[in-house]
Amino acid sequence: MFASLGMYDLPELAAATNAWWHGLASHFAAQGFRDLPAELNRAGDPVDRLKAPGLIFGQTCGFPLTHKLKDHVQLLATPRYAVPGCAGATYVSWIVVRADDPAKTPADLRGYRVAYNDDGSQSGYNTLRAMIAPIAQGRPFLGGLIESGAHRNSLALVKAGKADVAALDCVTFALIARLAPAELQGIRVLRASAAAPGLPYVTAAATSAAEVRRLQAGIAAAFADPALDTTRATLRLDGCEILPRSAYDVIPAMEQAAIAAGYPQLA
Repeated sequence: MFASLGMYDLPELAAATNAWWHGLASHFAAQGFRDLPAELNRAGDPVDRLKAPGLIFGQTCGFPLTHKLKDHVQLLATPRYAVPGCAGATYVSWIVVRADDPAKTPADLRGYRVAYNDDGSQSGYNTLRAMIAPIAQGRPFLGGLIESGAHRNSLALVKAGKADVAALDCVTFALIARLAPAELQGIRVLRASAAAPGLPYVTAAATSAAEVRRLQAGIAAAFADPALDTTRATLRLDGCEILPRSAYDVIPAMEQAAIAAGYPQLA
């Protein structure tokens, strides 16, 4: 059995992320779960590891939920975050450029070099593709692509002038603004992307319906636990919602709309 919270696991937040897992685990134990892992699994790719046997609790991006992981995990709950760009259990990406860049609208990004975390990301890729597709009209639009591996790396590439634009998850952006504000100096937000449901908590597809209900009860108890107030505040957690799986249909719909517009990939 293992647990993974790899989505917002910035190094500066490792202690708080560990504390959140320990709090969750204590409430899962109160729901009758035994042999819960003492520590989070941080080995390997944060999406691929959720395919491994024994997943009891994890967090993923919405795009892998509807694509790469769709047959491997099931939805538990969607956490809310108290940061600009989040509304209830939804979030946006901030489209960022350098502060001195003249671009005013997405149409002004023609020929720009894009840094993106990976092409399986809702916040860093799918949402930017959806924004550009109607403008591109089926033709190449961008001046180059750099796969950075992480939102923070994309930000650094734009700041250094090695890329011109990136789409950053608004929660990551807010965490960086608090923990490492110098990384945002010389950067401005051009606009917000379309909203989508936030990064969900998941469990293995093999987890029984009864166990899912007990996990959801444990999650709710952890969010209500006053002993975890400081931990939740550090991680900007502000509650959670149990959404139907269909709430995430907006994500493949964005992809399909871009494909229908003749823009299947950022290009």
